[in-house]
Amino acid sequence: MNEEFQFKDYRRESRLFNRRALVAGIGVVLALLTIFGRLLYLQVLRHDHFTTLAQDNRVKLIPLPPTRGLIYDRAGRLLAYNRPAFNLEIVPEKAGDVEGTLERLARLIELRPTDIERFQRLRKQHRRFESIPIKLDISDEEAALFAVNQHQFPGVSIRARLTRTYPLGATLSHVLGYVGRISIQDLKRIDPSNYAGTTYIGKIGVERAYEEVLHGQVGFQQVEVNALGKTVRVLNETPPRPGKSLRLHLDSRLQKVALEAFGDYTGAAVALDPRNGGVLALVSKPGFDPNPFVEGISSRDYQALRTNPDKPLFNRALKGAYPPGSTIKPFMGLAGLELGVITPQTRRYCPGFFQLPGREHKYRDWKKGGHGMTDLDKAITQSCDVFFYQLAHETGIDRLQQYLAQFRFGERTGIDLLGEQRGIRPSREWKRKRYNQVWFPGETVIVGIGQGSFQATPLQLAAATVAIANGGHYFEPRLVAELIDESTGKRTPVPTKDHPIPMINEADWQEIRKAMIHVIEDPHGTARRIRSDRYRIAGKTGTAQVFSVAQDAEYNEEEVARHMRDHALFIAYAPVEDPRIAVAVIVENGGHGGATAAPIAKKIMDAWLLPLLETSKNQPPMGEHSP
Repeated sequence: MNEEFQFKDYRRESRLFNRRALVAGIGVVLALLTIFGRLLYLQVLRHDHFTTLAQDNRVKLIPLPPTRGLIYDRAGRLLAYNRPAFNLEIVPEKAGDVEGTLERLARLIELRPTDIERFQRLRKQHRRFESIPIKLDISDEEAALFAVNQHQFPGVSIRARLTRTYPLGATLSHVLGYVGRISIQDLKRIDPSNYAGTTYIGKIGVERAYEEVLHGQVGFQQVEVNALGKTVRVLNETPPRPGKSLRLHLDSRLQKVALEAFGDYTGAAVALDPRNGGVLALVSKPGFDPNPFVEGISSRDYQALRTNPDKPLFNRALKGAYPPGSTIKPFMGLAGLELGVITPQTRRYCPGFFQLPGREHKYRDWKKGGHGMTDLDKAITQSCDVFFYQLAHETGIDRLQQYLAQFRFGERTGIDLLGEQRGIRPSREWKRKRYNQVWFPGETVIVGIGQGSFQATPLQLAAATVAIANGGHYFEPRLVAELIDESTGKRTPVPTKDHPIPMINEADWQEIRKAMIHVIEDPHGTARRIRSDRYRIAGKTGTAQVFSVAQDAEYNEEEVARHMRDHALFIAYAPVEDPRIAVAVIVENGGHGGATAAPIAKKIMDAWLLPLLETSKNQPPMGEHSP
């Protein structure tokens, strides 16, 4: 076989090698340029940004929530405080299989269905990396048992927290309100940065109205962490500023007395200090226990409260609008005197009914046979309806509503709580706006006895009574007396707001006060049964109809179902010579004011005044000294 020998083309191979070397060199240069450019970008152009990211990996900013301020009554008794408690909590992101974790936890520690329900509800409201409580306020035994087995439960830990507690429970539920978990709606009205690390916020009552004062200012701790996220050291710390505490005008013992005085009845009572408008007691019965709301009440329990026919969640003292009935008569009488429609000597005949000129309809008096010849004093003392029918007709709705506006009927009193009801002060303008109808003379007649469209809250009645008791000073009711800085002991009084009512003739006011005294002290007074031998009371009874009685029918309380019976009302102040308390009471379906509402008011006044009188009696005369 012939073999053919060929020689290598070294020149060609050299050119090929050079081309490949050039391409490789260009590639290396481009790679080096890319790396250099990236280094320039990372280390020069974005130096600050990546330095911050690196710092964030090493340094963590931990919010330090402030301690919520306490709430005291006027005597310094604690009404709301922060109790340390240990909660079992889960971070879903770290736990992994949350449902499996719950099943294994339930075999170790008792978990009630309400615990699971609350956890699942909160889980939907929080992000996966946030800690969510599964069981609140665990016992020492449960804490020890979990500590031994904690290695089996990643993402589960025991955390110490301060839990808001209300020791008097339902007694002050409508006054204090409660705190609860921060919701999406809450985030819209607060500065989220100041609530970092905080889970609670005031929902209703004083807790809501004074949220900014009670909450305080959040602090921060800058800590260095290792690769596992554990704290190595604290670099810097800005301590939180605790919230201020509140001292109320309210007396918790008087509040208990007022609540117990209602017995089996539902209703509301408000007691104010005539000297400054301070709220001594504010009762809405029934109430509810606010403590379950702190960590989240179960759906079943909340639904039971909502559907309860006695409406325990409804604040009757603040939001309950009722016809004031005959309790409006002192104010009507004062309007008649001050506007010159009547004088103290004006007399009207009461045959038991009143008729508008040229009309057949009879507006009946509560007393079938009538009161005979009646002046203003007798009309208030015996609560003659006919006298006030005629007075309202002669005065006219325009002047009446303008005068009553000075006592804030149909307006908010200005109390330092949210959600106050305005009530209704009827007028032509009100009816036109609400019903697009004209005003009729018969409507003015029934306004004269606090019926028809007229509606007032117990708080409005109490505040208006204060103005009569102290001679024309309308004080905005106040629950909070002063703010307390617990760290320094500094106390800052909450100022009183006085809206003086113009007084045309002081003698007119004296006439009304004298008539209100006769309601209690006259043998025919409608509240004569509560007369006291220890101090003098001025007051006025009232009855508000729940339904209208036909013209030719008679109202028989015994034949009417309890829930359809008249509401009983009473307003009063005492002692007459130096008023220290003004009270308004409404008893739902309680019948006559003198029979049910007045005795409740008497118990409240006794509880407040008798200790004061006893203290005054035991004080030595001027110039003497106690042994």
